[in-house]
Amino acid sequence: MIQKKDNSRSKSPASGEIHKSNKSAKAGSMDYRAAGEKRTPAFGEIHKSSKSTKDGSMDYRAAGRKKAAPQKPKEPRAEGAMRLNKYIAHAGICSRREADELIAAGSVKVNGKVVTEMGYQVMPGDEVQYGGEKLRSERLRYFLLNKPKGFITTTDDPQERRTVMMLMDGCCAERIYPVGRLDRATTGLLLFTNDGELAKKLTHPSTQVYKIYQVELNKPVTKEDMKKLLDGIELEDGPMHVDDIQYAAVGKTVDKRIVGVELHSGRNRIVRRLFEALGYEVHKLDRTTFAGLTKKDLPRGRWRELTEKEVGFLKMI
Repeated sequence: MIQKKDNSRSKSPASGEIHKSNKSAKAGSMDYRAAGEKRTPAFGEIHKSSKSTKDGSMDYRAAGRKKAAPQKPKEPRAEGAMRLNKYIAHAGICSRREADELIAAGSVKVNGKVVTEMGYQVMPGDEVQYGGEKLRSERLRYFLLNKPKGFITTTDDPQERRTVMMLMDGCCAERIYPVGRLDRATTGLLLFTNDGELAKKLTHPSTQVYKIYQVELNKPVTKEDMKKLLDGIELEDGPMHVDDIQYAAVGKTVDKRIVGVELHSGRNRIVRRLFEALGYEVHKLDRTTFAGLTKKDLPRGRWRELTEKEVGFLKMI
C-alpha cells in the first residue's frame, strides 16, 4: 500500500526566513528569530571560539569574559638573601625597628659602603659593619638557666668574679647574652638569647612581662603589710605595687616568713627594696616564673634550650 505524504507538516523555512516559534517567551510574547541563526550565549556559558590556538586545538572560554592579560613574572629572590634590618637584629645589636634608625642615620656599611636604603637585601658573603665592627648574622638561640647564688648577671666582669656566662659555657656556638638581670644573691630563672628584637621586647616596661618570686624573710609577713604591697608603696624612684602576694606552703604547713610575689616591674632589686621599705630583711629570693616559663625539671645551675612552642609563646607576648 502506498503511503501518502503528510502535507500537513510545515515546511522548514529557508535560512534567513522569519518563523514563529511554538514556544512562548517567559513574558508571554512569542520568540522571533532568524531561522538557522545561532543564539548568542549568555554570560558564563561556554562556547567554542572560531579561532584556534597555536597547537591547533580550539580555544574554550567563558562567553563575554575577557582574556586575562599575561602577568609579569616576579623577579626571583636570591637564595639566602636577608633584609638588612633583620641581619642586624640577628647579630644581637638591637631590634629591627632600631636597626632601621641606624640604617637611616648612615651608621651601617655593607661591603665598605654606607647603606641607607630601607629593605636592602644582604646577600650571602656580604660584609656588614656597624661602629667599625663586622657583624655576623647567626641562628637565633634561646636558653633558660636556673641561676644559683653567687653569680653576677653580666657578659664580662673586669674584677674576674663568677658570671652567669660561665654557667652557659659550651651551650652553643652563637654569642648569647642574658635578658634582664638577677643580682648576685638572687637565684632562679634567667633567659639567654641572641635575638635582639625579642630581648628588647621582653625588657621594655610597656610589655609588662610577669614574674613570680618566692621570698624568704627574717620574720612573718603581716596581713597589713601584704595589703600595703598590693595597694602600693612609695619608693625613691616612684610608687610601686605587687600584682599578687600569698603565703607559701611548706609541706602541709604555711610558713608566714615565706611568700610568693607576682609583679610586672623590671626595676632594679625591686622585690628586695619593697620589703626593706616595710622593715623586712630578705634572706632568700628565688625567681620561679618568668614570662610563663617555669623551673620545672630544671635543677639549680643547669640550663636547657627552649622548645619551638615556648619561643612562639614569647614572641606573642
